[in-house]
Amino acid sequence: MTTTARDTHAAHTDHAAQTGHAAHGGGTPGGLLISQDGYTLAPDTAILRPGATEFRFRILGPGGEPVRELATIHDKKLHFIVARRDLTSFWHLHPVDNGDGSWSVPLDLPEAGTYRIFTDVAPEALGRTLTLGADLQVGGPFTPRPVPAPARVAAVGPYELTLDGEPTHGEGRRITVTVRENGRPVTDLEPYLAAYGHLVVLRAGDLAYVHVHPDGEPGDGRTEPGPEIGFHIELPGLGTYRLFLDFKHGGTVRTADFTVTTG
Repeated sequence: MTTTARDTHAAHTDHAAQTGHAAHGGGTPGGLLISQDGYTLAPDTAILRPGATEFRFRILGPGGEPVRELATIHDKKLHFIVARRDLTSFWHLHPVDNGDGSWSVPLDLPEAGTYRIFTDVAPEALGRTLTLGADLQVGGPFTPRPVPAPARVAAVGPYELTLDGEPTHGEGRRITVTVRENGRPVTDLEPYLAAYGHLVVLRAGDLAYVHVHPDGEPGDGRTEPGPEIGFHIELPGLGTYRLFLDFKHGGTVRTADFTVTTG
């Protein structure tokens, strides 16, 4: 099953250029740890049933208490991503601050399997963005699926997106995604949370996490609203990666996905 386009998505963080790839704690890529630099992702449960549920969690600080003081990053104080561990499904959702130190988000995971959740937060006491991750188990029989084969073209409804460039590890590279609708270049992409695109990259095998935003931003006098969206990206190591790109056009946010291999 390929990733399904969705009409609603969560806010994406602004980590200056990228998060997750940044060396948090001895060079460890983001998203691999449930507890890091004194902060802990604490789900109320890690076992779910298929279908819709209200998922609750907290971010705990060094003293074990819920963190209340979070800096706003790309219009939100917390950003939440879910991916099935075989990287065939992906969601970017909107957590709600419950006002008591906990957060809640509606999850609708249709199939059994193992999933990974990621939270991007910027505790004011820490002074930077932190990506924490944890596994969720959705009970029931399931069939593992292979990671989709490498592909540089993605179709989402009437849109075709083409990925150009060679992201690699140990060296920053520029990549571009060209957006076409029914074969015509899209030149009127719409800003989505202060950017024309948001890119989440996950490595197959361990789900090392990278989150990047485009070169330039809407209204800066030099960044065109398509058809190309450019990113500067450095991968954390060898491997196969899934790239999930959110873009907005015609009032709708959609997700396109690619697979690339480095090394």
